[in-house]
Amino acid sequence: MLESIMYCYCQEGIISLCKLQNYSKSSRYTLSRKQNLCESVFPCSKSLTLQKNCNSQKKMKTTALTLQQAQEQVDEWIRTYGVRYFSELTNMAILTEEVGELARIMARKYGEQSFKEGEPQDPSDEMADVLWVLLCLANQTGVDLTEAFRKNLEKKTTRDKERHRNNPKLHP
Repeated sequence: MLESIMYCYCQEGIISLCKLQNYSKSSRYTLSRKQNLCESVFPCSKSLTLQKNCNSQKKMKTTALTLQQAQEQVDEWIRTYGVRYFSELTNMAILTEEVGELARIMARKYGEQSFKEGEPQDPSDEMADVLWVLLCLANQTGVDLTEAFRKNLEKKTTRDKERHRNNPKLHP
């Protein structure tokens, strides 16, 4: 089924454009509603000024990014710059690689290993890489991460609400 959607994307802190595109619903995550340029814009790293109809300006404030917005942003980036998603199996291998890179930094920063000269020491970029590939996999497999996280939190709360409080190992 083809749908028309209005979408905006952000690259390097700048709203680049808003256009109409037809696309087919597939196994990947797709935007679920029409988005108006001045009503729903993906958050960027700083406040933005954008033009509507070349005669008015509106300040856009940075807001917290929801999981749904993150999934939409990744999907938009893939469609605009990435040509297509890598296969689910390839992305699973990439996710494993990115988790390994994060583990290397964590082992050196918080464990007994030391950093090699010139080796990155900030885990934030590797965490973002892990999140990126996880968002890709969620999009490809049709997983709504907001709903999945809500259900998972509910499961953990029901299952573990007393477990950790009653664990003597956690009380010094």
